[in-house]
Amino acid sequence: MVSKDQSIGGVILLVCVVIAIFYIVTLFYPQWLVDLGWASDKSAIQFWIIAIPVFIAFVAVMGIGAWIGWTMATTPPPKPIEEITAEMEEKKEEEKPEKAEEPVEEAKAAEEPSEEEEKKKRKKSEK
Repeated sequence: MVSKDQSIGGVILLVCVVIAIFYIVTLFYPQWLVDLGWASDKSAIQFWIIAIPVFIAFVAVMGIGAWIGWTMATTPPPKPIEEITAEMEEKKEEEKPEKAEEPVEEAKAAEEPSEEEEKKKRKKSEK
């Protein structure tokens, strides 16, 4: 079973191939449009078959450029690196005194294993 994404991808592939074939055939043999009665002048067809994609590409590039300019104009500037490093140093200094103020007894108690940990170790050693 084909997923929804795969079927959309297949349709996009098919449309692109058809447009590419139409473009190439019309660029090198514009007479087929005159023969079908869709156009009257072969040179006008060759002009428009070049002009339309160039116009679309130009507008797309200008749109991307405008979007980049808009993003740059509306985005606030980042903090200077000096401010960021100063904030980081302040945080480190605030954390250090808190650790030094802990009573020695609590630090020793934290180092000694609790009763639960000792039970776990005994069970592991028995296995």
